[in-house]
Amino acid sequence: MTPPPIHRCQVFASPWQGVYCTHAESSRHYGRHWHAVYGLGLLDDGAQSSASGRGPVDAYAGDLITTNPGEVHDGQPLGSASRRWRMVYLEPAALQALADNEAPGAGADIALTRPVIQDPALARALHTLITRVFRWNALQAQPLHAPPSADAMDRLACEESLALTSALLLERHASTATPPTSRATAAAEVVQQVRDWLADAPLAPPSLAQMAALAGLSRYQLLRRFAEAYGLPPHAWLLQQRAERSRHLIRRGASLADAAAASGFADQSHMTRMFARQFGFTPGAWQKAHRRPGAQ
Repeated sequence: MTPPPIHRCQVFASPWQGVYCTHAESSRHYGRHWHAVYGLGLLDDGAQSSASGRGPVDAYAGDLITTNPGEVHDGQPLGSASRRWRMVYLEPAALQALADNEAPGAGADIALTRPVIQDPALARALHTLITRVFRWNALQAQPLHAPPSADAMDRLACEESLALTSALLLERHASTATPPTSRATAAAEVVQQVRDWLADAPLAPPSLAQMAALAGLSRYQLLRRFAEAYGLPPHAWLLQQRAERSRHLIRRGASLADAAAASGFADQSHMTRMFARQFGFTPGAWQKAHRRPGAQ
């Protein structure tokens, strides 16, 4: 008898807006998807094979794994039934602010350069950061909270770890984008206009014919160029955009039903399926993580 698939994923808020952590163990084969955030993780056990915007890669226990915003990737266990990993996710504005703190003006167009990294110092810093964020969450969840002075100490410890981790990441494993040629810029801008139209109309998206007309392309040309730019065709991209929209709404206090309706999902169960497929945890777990006192 085949054992049931393993999938356990916890999500944790942090003391800062735009930063959260996860702890996952899974035998799941993740399909092609993307996130609107930067991801930096530590593979604790097992191994993973994945395709990313920076090429196919294998990662093993002790390796660091990264993703850039909008980078389409997948993942499946390699050589074992499952794998276990911990991640910190940063909204682009959060990482850009950290970069500007280190070197003013350095926060524009940050790109993490490799999908798999071997860097013991960064791995130690990330382990400490995530451990401290988990501890902060545990203290926030206690019925009788620690006095303000103790909470301030925990926040300071988390902040120090975030500063060290981000500094090592940005100094050793990040770059800024090279300016494209004028012709490439014009082509990219046309497809970006289509993407922005989709993002601004989650409840009533335009038809493929309308998008193609805006871009001045045939429908097939638009599909090809959109997939080249964003890794997915418009329909699949929009579904994942809706999941991202619901994530932000829930974090800001919207109910699950309201977030589903405002994000364009047919119902709450549809949102839950898409949300769990994209992020690995449910909307309810995300809501619970951000209902704790002190979470942002």
